[in-house]
Amino acid sequence: MTNLAPLLKEHAFFEGLKPEYIELLVECASNVRFEANQLIFRQGENADSFYLIRQGKVAVEISTPGQPAIVIKTLMEHDVIGWSWLFPPYRWQFDARAMELTRAIALDGRCLRGKCESDPVLGYELMKRFSAIMLETLQATRLQLLDLYNVPSRRA
Repeated sequence: MTNLAPLLKEHAFFEGLKPEYIELLVECASNVRFEANQLIFRQGENADSFYLIRQGKVAVEISTPGQPAIVIKTLMEHDVIGWSWLFPPYRWQFDARAMELTRAIALDGRCLRGKCESDPVLGYELMKRFSAIMLETLQATRLQLLDLYNVPSRRA
C-alpha cells in the first residue's frame, strides 16, 4: 500500500496542518477511482467519507424526481467534496457524479470522527476547513437558484 501522507501534506485543504495530524489522517485514507458518469454519492444516503480530488471533474447536483439534475457546482483537481460525514445524521445533502474519469483520496468519516473525538484540536481544525466548503456550497446553491428563477443577484 502506498503511503498517502505526501499527497495529503501537499493538498491545499490541509495546508498548515501539523504533521502528526497528517499521519493520523493517513490511517483513514485510501485511493479511489470513479468512472465517467458514475454516481459517487446520492442525497439521503449514508455519508461516510469525503474526497480529495486528484484528477478529473465532479458535478455536485440537486436531483428532483422527473426533472433533470441541477448542477450546483463543478469540482476539479485539488478540490474537496463531501462534508456531510461530519454532521449527524451523517446523510448526504447533495448528489455527486463523476463527469469524467476521476481519481481521488477517500477519507473515512467514521475513522475521522473517532480521531476528532479523541483530539478536539484536530476536530476544530477540520471543522474550520469544512465550514469554508459549506459556505462555498451555500453560495453556489444561492446563485444557481437566482439563475433558475431569473432573479438578478446582488453581490456584497
